[in-house]
Amino acid sequence: MKITLAVTGGIAAYKAVELLRALQTKALDVQVVMTEGAQRFVQPLTFAALSGHRVITGLWDEQILDEASGATPAMEHIALAQSTEALVIAPASADSLARLAQGRVDDFLGSLYLATLAPVIIAPAMNVRMWEHPATQANIALLEARGATIVAPNNGALACGMQGTGRLAEPSAIVEAVLGVLHHSEDLAGETVLITAGGTREAVDPVRFLGNRSSGKMGYSLAEAARRRGARVILVSAPTALRAPIGCEVVPVITADQMRDAVFARLPGTTMVIMSAAVADYKPRAIAEQKLRRSGPLTLELEPTEDILAAIVQRREPGMLVIGFAAETQDVFASGRAKLMRKGVDAIVLNDVSREGIGFDSDSNAATFLTASTAADLPEMSKRALADRILGEVMQLRRPQRLMAETGSHTPSILPTRP
Repeated sequence: MKITLAVTGGIAAYKAVELLRALQTKALDVQVVMTEGAQRFVQPLTFAALSGHRVITGLWDEQILDEASGATPAMEHIALAQSTEALVIAPASADSLARLAQGRVDDFLGSLYLATLAPVIIAPAMNVRMWEHPATQANIALLEARGATIVAPNNGALACGMQGTGRLAEPSAIVEAVLGVLHHSEDLAGETVLITAGGTREAVDPVRFLGNRSSGKMGYSLAEAARRRGARVILVSAPTALRAPIGCEVVPVITADQMRDAVFARLPGTTMVIMSAAVADYKPRAIAEQKLRRSGPLTLELEPTEDILAAIVQRREPGMLVIGFAAETQDVFASGRAKLMRKGVDAIVLNDVSREGIGFDSDSNAATFLTASTAADLPEMSKRALADRILGEVMQLRRPQRLMAETGSHTPSILPTRP
């Protein structure tokens, strides 16, 4: 399977060498394209030696014939556009994003991008201020709207000495995105999937609220994965700092009551519900009309919020799958199984949030997909990859669930234990 790796100018260009090797471990034949800027950071000879192919460095390479297609240099971008099965642009600089968004064709990469019908995966890397600038975000949104898969940069220490979002995503995350588009499956076609994400907030006064540490990344990854796999996706989202997934119906909410109302209003016609949001269990009995001043000890009287997940099970239509999430810190497996049976859901995605470095506000996670009779271990991986694994497990429930719908039963699925 042949793919193209386009490397643009930026300090992260050296990481493309590691990405090349990671792609090759997946039995992918990689043709490297380098912009003029990229060649100032890494020599083409490095990529040529590792890939086994001549590196394409411009529209007017002196090489007379393309080694694979026999195309002349003037037509090489067309030949590669037709033969490649995916175009991976990593790292993608702010300048390259702007050029691609504008449809510029004064270099090889721009010409290749416009000429290919292959899926495009873009992994940006740049200074945090450049990443956050409205122009860059507009370019990202435009490229994504045109069908590109964006592998967002990570947060951390940057080469410029600043701290923030802009680090090139890990090679493993980029490889996962590439494999996702190469092995694209629309196994969710015909499904209407309702997903909740983020952490709800319960106001204490006009300034403060009770909340939790949920970033919404898991729910948004699930929404993106379900959309890629052909589903109609409704994303009911509590406040997050994430961009809305392209192609999904996004319903913003703040409180647990608002999330309940939004979910209940959209249950008719929904075939699958995945409750990944961290919903407040309690809310203040009364909200102060003015900001509470520091005046000694403060006592808040709380009351429970409605159990949305349990209410969905009571309201669900025949054939609807209901998947819950459980974040636990102790007796994790026992607590998850108890929640599964108590709520009456088809499955629980169980997270041990006591583990450091994964889970809340992290780009990676690990989980156990728990049904009434099975427990599938999902080891630590990126949340993008985990989303696809979870949806794969959910689809294993689809056939038994349809049988239950025919008989009118709504008890949790009983499946044989799988290794």
